[in-house]
Amino acid sequence: MNRTLALVSALGAGLMTTAGISQTPAAPAPAPAGPAAPAAVEPQAIPAKIALVAFEQAVFATNEGQRAVQSIQDKYKPKKDQIDVLSKEVDSLKAQLQSAPATLSDEERASRLRNIDVKEKELNRNAEDAQTAYNADLQEAYGKVATKVSVTLKDYVGKNGYTLLLDVSGQQSNVMWAVPSTDVTQAVVTAYNASSGVAAPIPSGPSAAPTTARPRPTTPKPAAPKQ
Repeated sequence: MNRTLALVSALGAGLMTTAGISQTPAAPAPAPAGPAAPAAVEPQAIPAKIALVAFEQAVFATNEGQRAVQSIQDKYKPKKDQIDVLSKEVDSLKAQLQSAPATLSDEERASRLRNIDVKEKELNRNAEDAQTAYNADLQEAYGKVATKVSVTLKDYVGKNGYTLLLDVSGQQSNVMWAVPSTDVTQAVVTAYNASSGVAAPIPSGPSAAPTTARPRPTTPKPAAPKQ
């Protein structure tokens, strides 16, 4: 927890002389009035009650988060199907070339290689474009839901008397082990679902993302709520 202690000091000294009349120093001019320094907050030891939360996972685990992801996957399913068809075509062309007879002319072999190269570049370009667009939509959806979930999280830890909240979403989390009961992720998901009124999504088929692995959003997560 960051606290800023502002220390304001004023040092004024001035000597005024009256030219040709007196060399006697005048009284120091009063320092200009400034804002009052804030009262210092005395540190104190309090009983610690620590909570852990996998914030990113919590956002996507909410009914609203799941529905957002499902909607994005449905949006990109036609594009994914096109990419799958093109991928199979490239694989088929490569297999045909590998099984071609030894009598195949150099000219024909070169022509097939050029065709494969064109198709493969088209496949990679389409996949990259689709993945970029998919990630952007996913990040936008994450940001919208995360902003609301962070409010529920702050309310939950406040009402339950936690003095410290640690986000363990990242792979580089410094938390190596903790008592399972300190993990409030599911409790926050449940609380958010109850307050949002969003029903759980209807289970659908396999992920329709352009790639097999769902990308992790890179949108910055809201800061962990402060006590």
